Amino acid sequence: MAAFSTSSSDKEIERFTRFLTVGAVGTVLDFSLLTLLKLAGMPTLFANSISFLAGLTNNFTFNRLWTFQDVAQSNWKKQLAQFTVVSLVGLALNNIILLSLEGVLGNILGQPDWGYLPAKVIATGVVVFWNYFANRMWTFRK
Repeated sequence: MAAFSTSSSDKEIERFTRFLTVGAVGTVLDFSLLTLLKLAGMPTLFANSISFLAGLTNNFTFNRLWTFQDVAQSNWKKQLAQFTVVSLVGLALNNIILLSLEGVLGNILGQPDWGYLPAKVIATGVVVFWNYFANRMWTFRK
């Protein structure tokens, strides 16, 4: 029984590591697109929503094919819908945190126009846990 627990625990650590790797790529995509859209003059809420959804597309594809391949259902449309629901809740949390901290952090740094970046880092750090556990328990459950 103990060997099974260790094996399951190791598998879950490996899965979470893969999730973080996929998320890191999605985060680079998200941050890069956010910065480009902000530099183009787009308001933070719209720029963040677009960049977050680009990251969502990346993350669903690679999490389904790599992170959770052993529990991926044949019904990818259902999984995409579930992943999207989880991600939209994550987007709402991300936007709330980002918009709440953007002005404060910009003022603290003395760079009001760049406060969205540290706010985005904090928002991403919080939302990653929501995304992993919600997707693990619902979208990609055994």
